[in-house]
Amino acid sequence: MTIDKTQADREKRAVALTSVLAAVALTVAKLVVGLSTNSIGILSEAAHSGLDLIAAGVTLWAVTAASKPADREHAYGHGKIENLSALFETVLLLATCAWISWEAVERLFFREAAVVANAWSFGVVLLSIAVDYSRSRALMAAAKKHRSQALEADALHFSTDIWSSAVVLLGLFGVLASRKFAAPWLVKADAAAALGVAAIVVGVCWKLGSKAVDDLLDTASPDLQEKVRRAAAEPGVTDVRQVRVRRSGPSVFVDVTVGVDRDCGIERAHAIADGVEAAVQAAVPEADVLVHAEPSSDASDPITVARALASRRGLAAHSIRICDDRDGRTIELHLEVRPGSLLSEAHDLASAFESDLRRALPGIKDVVSHLEPGGGCPCPVTHDPAGESRVQKALLSFQGLEKTAFHAHEVTVRTSAGQMSLSLHCSLDGATSIREAHSLTVRLEKHLRAAVPQLGRVIIHSEPSGSQTP
Repeated sequence: MTIDKTQADREKRAVALTSVLAAVALTVAKLVVGLSTNSIGILSEAAHSGLDLIAAGVTLWAVTAASKPADREHAYGHGKIENLSALFETVLLLATCAWISWEAVERLFFREAAVVANAWSFGVVLLSIAVDYSRSRALMAAAKKHRSQALEADALHFSTDIWSSAVVLLGLFGVLASRKFAAPWLVKADAAAALGVAAIVVGVCWKLGSKAVDDLLDTASPDLQEKVRRAAAEPGVTDVRQVRVRRSGPSVFVDVTVGVDRDCGIERAHAIADGVEAAVQAAVPEADVLVHAEPSSDASDPITVARALASRRGLAAHSIRICDDRDGRTIELHLEVRPGSLLSEAHDLASAFESDLRRALPGIKDVVSHLEPGGGCPCPVTHDPAGESRVQKALLSFQGLEKTAFHAHEVTVRTSAGQMSLSLHCSLDGATSIREAHSLTVRLEKHLRAAVPQLGRVIIHSEPSGSQTP
């Protein structure tokens, strides 16, 4: 279930504020009892709680600031503030470790300190354990629900505080045991417990700091990248070329580059990209996904490669023929250029295209390109009934000579700039192979040109018998 962002921000601020109030109460209680009992373990816990208070305050500020929407200076939003908050908390914890370790070593080896282990000292430590347990659970629940690294850092922090408080509790029991069993060396248990607190906090610092730095440096989890890669392999995607994932606080930004069939068309490519976006968002809920689709190239098909390279140069390639002989492979083709181009301009474009083709297909010995103007004729066109009559007579004579049965219809003759152009439809048996159909249309065109010498452009559309012309 998707939670409204405003509600999520409100819940995050509420749990962070509760943590601040708990830190205030614990810091004051530990400080009072630690000073009255002279326990370095409790005083270390008081210092720890004092820094907890600062950390909780920074977390409250971070979740508030990170909820601001994206603006011109922060196009990806303000989520990184949560990552900075976690890193700041790590630095505070390391400072705590340094002070605790120094004071503990002093008491262990260089000076004596009387420690009072009474009901107040035990009570404040037990209270600390109870409060830390309650708020760590609340913080972790909110962190998981809203994917907040700042709240997660606080939750991990306070969950380890439970164990550090337990170590202090053991130190106080050591002080009591030293009196009961007349073992003065057990008094040092309090300082040893403080070192235990420092060791635990260092472990927490390593985890929190590593995660915060990874997110600030946009280090993506290999598992997450693989999850995105698998999700992006939607129908229509030929290959997943690049996956980039970055975190910004609770937000995840995913950039995916996929390959699609170069002949699928822009609308189909857009539909495939939409499918990839939906699949990635399903795998990584509420991720901000950007999908870029690129045409795939099949290096094993020289005809596809030639057409693709010509298109990049603004040319159109057709009538492509591959000639393999003992000396190597030659590619012959027709190149359509802009009708208004000069020969020098067209030749330069063709030469650049031929160089591209040689690089893409290293085994090519030679490329021979025939230049011709592309596009339609801009001259006015008029209907030519007399020309149609001559063509119809030529068609009848061809039918008398041709063995293959066919039906010519929709014959249209037009005149443009003094030259006749012809278009007609030729119906054949649907079981006829495309080679046979093409051969027939070639023979028909030659016959028509011989019978009507004024013919220029000739277009013959072959179709199966019984089909309807759109």
